[in-house]
Amino acid sequence: MSPSPHQSPGSLALRCAGRPVARYTVRPELGRSAAPRPYLHPVTTLAGTPVTEERPGDHPHHLGVGVAVPDVAGRNFWGGRTFVRGQGPTELDNHGVQRHQAFKLRDPDGFVQEIAWVADGGLLLRERRTVAAVELTDTAWALDLTFSLTNATGAELTIGSPATNGRPGAAYGGFFWRAPKAAAPPAVFTPEADGEEAAHASPAKWLALAGDGWTLVFAGATAQTRRDPWFVRAAEYPGVGSSLASADRLPVAAGDTVVRRIVTVVADGTLDRGEAAALARKAVTA
Repeated sequence: MSPSPHQSPGSLALRCAGRPVARYTVRPELGRSAAPRPYLHPVTTLAGTPVTEERPGDHPHHLGVGVAVPDVAGRNFWGGRTFVRGQGPTELDNHGVQRHQAFKLRDPDGFVQEIAWVADGGLLLRERRTVAAVELTDTAWALDLTFSLTNATGAELTIGSPATNGRPGAAYGGFFWRAPKAAAPPAVFTPEADGEEAAHASPAKWLALAGDGWTLVFAGATAQTRRDPWFVRAAEYPGVGSSLASADRLPVAAGDTVVRRIVTVVADGTLDRGEAAALARKAVTA
C-alpha cells in the first residue's frame, strides 16, 4: 500500500521492471542560491549505468532531472547567476524555492506531486508534477514527466529566459536533464540533423544524446511541448532541456496553466537513428 500522500520523506525510489532506476529528492538541503527544488538523481539505465549528474563543478546548481526556470516574473528558479540585459550574468538575491506540498499518488513506478513555487514570501506558481517509469524493452525504459504550472498571483505573470533577457542561444528554462560529463562529449542527433549546433534551438520531434554505453532520447509528447525548441549542450557540458521562452517571454494569465510533457527514453548501449526513432514513438504512446 502506498504511504499517505501527505508524508514527505527526504527521497523516494523509482522502479521499473522490478529494478531501481532513479531516486527522487523531495526536500533538498541546498543553499538558496541553488534555487532548491525536487529532482531525480541518480537516474540509471536498466543495467545500472548512471545517466545524470548532480551539482557538478562546472554548474553546481544543475540537479539531475527536474523542472527549472531562470525567470518567473523576475525571480530565479534555476539557480546561480541571473542574466541581466546590459550587464550579463549577475549575482542577485532573487532566488525562489520549489516547496513540496503533498503527494497525491505514490507507487513504486511513479508519483503525482503538488509543489509551490515561492519567492520573496509569495506564491507565484502552483505545480502538479506527474512522473512515471515505463518499461519499453529489455534494455530501455522511459521516464514520463508532465508538469502543469498554474499562475497563483491573481495577475498576469510572464516567464522568461536568458535569451529573452538579451543572451542569444540561451533559451533554457522548463524541463532540464543534466547528463554525466566524460572525457569526450556525447553525440547529438535528431531525425534530420547531427551535432550540437544543428540540434540546438530546433523544434525536432525528438532529440538523442548518446554517451559511453548509454543513449537518451527526448520526445515532446503533446502539441504544445513539440513547439518548444530544444536547448542542447554537449561540448561545454552534457545537458538537454526545453525552452518555454525561446524568442519572447511566455505570458500566463491569472489562474491559467502551462502544461508540458516530455518522455525520455533511457537505453543501454548506443542507439542509431532508426532505433532512437522507434523507441521514441513507443515511449510517447506507451
